[in-house]
Amino acid sequence: MITSLSTKTNPVCRPVRKPYIDFVIFVSMHESGIFTSFQDREHKLTMPPKMPSPALKDNWTATWNSRYKRYQMIIGTVILLGIVFTLPVFFGYIQKRKGMVLNDWLLAYVPPHDVSVLIFALIWGMVLLILIRVINNPSIYITFCWTYIFIYIVRFATLSIVALDPPSGMVSLVDPVNSAFYSNASITKDLFFSGHTATMVTIFLCLEKRADKIAALIAACAVACLLLVQHVHYTIDVLAAPFVVYPCYRLTRYLFYKKRVLHSWFGNTTQSF
Repeated sequence: MITSLSTKTNPVCRPVRKPYIDFVIFVSMHESGIFTSFQDREHKLTMPPKMPSPALKDNWTATWNSRYKRYQMIIGTVILLGIVFTLPVFFGYIQKRKGMVLNDWLLAYVPPHDVSVLIFALIWGMVLLILIRVINNPSIYITFCWTYIFIYIVRFATLSIVALDPPSGMVSLVDPVNSAFYSNASITKDLFFSGHTATMVTIFLCLEKRADKIAALIAACAVACLLLVQHVHYTIDVLAAPFVVYPCYRLTRYLFYKKRVLHSWFGNTTQSF
């Protein structure tokens, strides 16, 4: 009778742990780092695996395997090379004709100085930057190439229509690369609109990283101002360049990113542009 009663009243003899003991154990585990390590381990196990960034070879392989992009690169490069080798003949033609001299009130207040070294340091520095970005992202080259093609189609038209003589007090630009290409001929009448400013604005628009765009914008503004300091261009030549470049850039984006004009000619693409 006594045994059954004791069993009924005390079925199991277990120590009772007070709530404050649980709190002390939790604090000690947290301070010792055990709890945190458990949490970190659980977090790492539940996190999805981090995908590696595409390699340089993979970017170019994917671009080249896309028939759409491949033909964009090939056709764009051929047209651009054709323009480059046409420029000496075209510039030789406009250099021989007689043009008018504009009354530029801003240049009248700016004494001319030779800043060729600084101008081409900025230009070739930005060219080097975009070449580095193109190596990692071939789509930048496609955008730059076709934008430049449209720019020079417009520039051929404006230079043919608007015949200008260089501003008074002009200091000739000295660029060893262009001098070698044009057989050391002095080209001074390729004025409206500024090709140097157009190139810098195109680089600014085609670059993708925020830091790159800031650097390119500062360089573009600096080159535009330095061209006026050297009296190489009229003010209207420099100011008009961005207003020509931006529509050409948007046209490239519209044709190849939205309408995909070459898509129906060259078949489906394996990767969206």
